[in-house]
Amino acid sequence: MTPQADRWYDDDAGPVVRPYAMTRGRTSHAAEGRLDLIALVIAESRGEDDDADVDRTLSPEHLDIVELCRAEPMSVAELAADLDLPVGVVRVLIGDVLEAGLVHITRPVPPAELPDAGLLRDVIDGLRAL
Repeated sequence: MTPQADRWYDDDAGPVVRPYAMTRGRTSHAAEGRLDLIALVIAESRGEDDDADVDRTLSPEHLDIVELCRAEPMSVAELAADLDLPVGVVRVLIGDVLEAGLVHITRPVPPAELPDAGLLRDVIDGLRAL
């Protein structure tokens, strides 16, 4: 067998890091119930001194999440796409930075709870007709 045939990946794959290595074997986080695909992740404002301590304790993927969310709030799905990581891995990583107090989560108002503009216009028109 040639040395090329012994390799389990090809040159185009780039650096390969297994998802379980990024999450230290975890497949869920305590905050996962709040982390559906449309949950918005917003970075907390921190001082420069705090950033120096954070850099030593978090992985590059954790820091990428915080940096992306500093520019603008991002949904879990957007973060997974931008980081090119599986959603399950991103949820665990977001849970870690949430626990560290670097981000907070908000949930958008479900469309079913928003008032329908057409219905409101009909009500106003009906009241005017009285």
